[in-house]
Amino acid sequence: MNEDLDFGVRDSYEARADEYIDILGDVEAMSQVDRQLIEDWAQSVRGCIVAAGSGPGHWTAHLQDLGVDIKGIDLVQAFIDSARLRFPQVKFQQGSIDALPIKKSELTGLLAWYSVIHIEPNRLISILREFARCVAPGGSLLIGFFEGPKIEAFNHAVTTAYFWPVVEMSRLLDESGFETVEVHTRVDIGSRPHAAIIAKRTA
Repeated sequence: MNEDLDFGVRDSYEARADEYIDILGDVEAMSQVDRQLIEDWAQSVRGCIVAAGSGPGHWTAHLQDLGVDIKGIDLVQAFIDSARLRFPQVKFQQGSIDALPIKKSELTGLLAWYSVIHIEPNRLISILREFARCVAPGGSLLIGFFEGPKIEAFNHAVTTAYFWPVVEMSRLLDESGFETVEVHTRVDIGSRPHAAIIAKRTA
């Protein structure tokens, strides 16, 4: 784990947590397309799911309300504290996505919705391998990210983030123990290009 980088991201979000929660901490503020994709994916998973990088906790709480067995893990204590207050019926735990407090093959599904966007490109494969460690063979990963024609840094509102071509993200998933099953992309007016990949944990 590169603690300097992780703590930099953590501290950046800690400083703007209230603002972030107000703007993006509600499922109703999210894209209906994303909502349908995440709901359909989560309800297709039979077993325990972790939202790795759960942020304000809105997706975790929403999916639990739909009957999904899920808990949230996030590096930012302000997000965890807020999520526990807003959604007391849901389990949240502080932790880093590159060393998740999860036993090997404990999960049937893992949701990484925009939780790897700040990871430096040369570190991403180690994160994906950590996801693979946690997900049992046959289990499923749903990952959302900013899509672009090349791997490239940009000035995100909170801290540096990265665009990823779908083909490159899919290649890293394949190298990490996953097999790409579905790819979803779109460009909304006024927003950066979006991509999501559903991948199956291979044996």
